[in-house]
Amino acid sequence: MYRINLVVKRIFDLVSSMILALILLPLWIALALWIKLDSKGPVLFKQGRRTKDGRIFNLYKFRSMVVNAEKMEAGLFNYENDPRVTRVGKILRNTSLDELPQLFNIIKGDMSVVGPRPCVSYELGDFDTLNKRYKKRFEVKAGLTGLAQVKGRNDISWDEKVGYDNQYVDNFRRI
Repeated sequence: MYRINLVVKRIFDLVSSMILALILLPLWIALALWIKLDSKGPVLFKQGRRTKDGRIFNLYKFRSMVVNAEKMEAGLFNYENDPRVTRVGKILRNTSLDELPQLFNIIKGDMSVVGPRPCVSYELGDFDTLNKRYKKRFEVKAGLTGLAQVKGRNDISWDEKVGYDNQYVDNFRRI
């Protein structure tokens, strides 16, 4: 039954993300132009993230910060009124429109529509030495959205996110 669930989920991922990508194409073009007019640099930002079994892939987002922001000030983490976030980037982040290019990650098979959000490749340290609780979330593909986002997004601790991610893994395996 689990294998059938995986096939059905992959079909859903492909069909829904391709339809959304086509429908949203005019919006993507407008956002790309807006980003280019607002700040120098590429339209898309790519970053190494972890997905199923700890595999690293390039996650795509609309760029919402200045180029090389990770190498400045707070590094990986951003904070309220972070000067590295562009004017357009602030709007993209508040509306989650910066996440739209991840539909291509779903089409490629790196991600799923629903699953634990993919963490930055080096965020948790060495994957091989992660404890069982933190590693469990990597038993399924990373997702565009997941239970942790529904339950609190950035308002909950990393430990709470892992708990919700693991709850999703358990529930998916039971279906």
